[in-house]
Amino acid sequence: MTCKEAESLVIPYIRHELDDDMRMEEFLDHIDSCENCREELEIYYTVEAGIRQLDSDTGNYNIKGDMEEDLLASRQKLYSIHLLDVARYAADTLLVISMAVMLALQMRIWWQQGIF
Repeated sequence: MTCKEAESLVIPYIRHELDDDMRMEEFLDHIDSCENCREELEIYYTVEAGIRQLDSDTGNYNIKGDMEEDLLASRQKLYSIHLLDVARYAADTLLVISMAVMLALQMRIWWQQGIF
């Protein structure tokens, strides 16, 4: 991902509008590796969080800590999605293997009965 692409995703990420998990993973990887884009994220996050706090009249002033928690929550969400994907692939694999074993056993029964 280029810096320009990452910068275009900063606002959607902050507003939790970035639904594509692949794009989010690329964005987070880029933010972790590019200091300029991370600084850009911090600036926009500070502005957005400040506006939200003024609107809701909350007194939380640890905006950078909130941003780090949000980044961690995004990483955890991606990890959960990957874990579910692995579980789904494992279940699909077990299903195919069990169907193959059932077919082999049925063919053995047919063979013993002289049908096949």
